[in-house]
Amino acid sequence: MCRNIKPLYNFDPPATGDEIEAAALQFVRKISGFNAPSAANEAAFNAAVHDIAHIAGHLLTDLVTSAAPKDRATVAAQHRARIAKRFPEPYAD
Repeated sequence: MCRNIKPLYNFDPPATGDEIEAAALQFVRKISGFNAPSAANEAAFNAAVHDIAHIAGHLLTDLVTSAAPKDRATVAAQHRARIAKRFPEPYAD
């Protein structure tokens, strides 16, 4: 699946509408094969992004878990640590 789509469920604070919209945009880009649609396809592309974001918002609201919410800062720090381990030094010019 698309590597840019991050999990949005069970975080404190909860996912924002902008985050859900960004995930929907990445999903539509992936399945359509368009980074930016042509003028002929723009309306269908934007409608798909809107519809998927709407449904994803409902999904995130309706899901139930007994797990404690994850802290965004902790998850981001873990992600940065994995990246630093994988790519230890930036390329020098």
